[in-house]
Amino acid sequence: MSARSRKPKLRPSRKVGHLSRKPKKNKSLLVKQTISKTRDTIDPATQQQLKIYEEALVLFQAQKFPRARPLLIKVKAGPSLQLADRARVHLSICDQRIERDTVQGAKSFEEHYTHGVALMNLGRWDEARDHLERARKTAPQADYIVYAMAALDCLCGESETAMKNLALAIRMRAENRYLARSDTDFRFLEEDPRFTELLYPERESLSS
Repeated sequence: MSARSRKPKLRPSRKVGHLSRKPKKNKSLLVKQTISKTRDTIDPATQQQLKIYEEALVLFQAQKFPRARPLLIKVKAGPSLQLADRARVHLSICDQRIERDTVQGAKSFEEHYTHGVALMNLGRWDEARDHLERARKTAPQADYIVYAMAALDCLCGESETAMKNLALAIRMRAENRYLARSDTDFRFLEEDPRFTELLYPERESLSS
């Protein structure tokens, strides 16, 4: 047999720098996947905590920090330690951003609301009221502004106005009832039976 020349085998070319790199993981996607996997295995109280955390996360990612803050506080007080730890981290960032964004010259009702909440957290209540009143005048149907004014009234010891504004905020958005249950800003009203009736109407229906 005559010797035949053998053709060299061609090896597939490899693109340098593409196949060797691992794709970056999307942290937001990982959180959503974790939430989806655990949703069916948790108790009702933790499930409610998880629902509030998801709502807070949407607001946080949209940089609506004053609106995300009360939700994160509620999550921090919930039964799941893992969710509470996440909420604590986000809450710290919220406080930093709110304080940083507290500047003069607010124009829109959202800016007045943001500054009002930030000043309220700093204990500058007169300035906070000025901003919140301007925000409410421009956007009277914004339930979160009415809720913030109720909290400010309570901090200032104005129980009658606080009850009125809180009741209105709850009528505008039922979820505000559950926020107020764990909101320490309303501690001044804890001994008022009207406050208990407003936040826990189911107790009245059971006793009647």
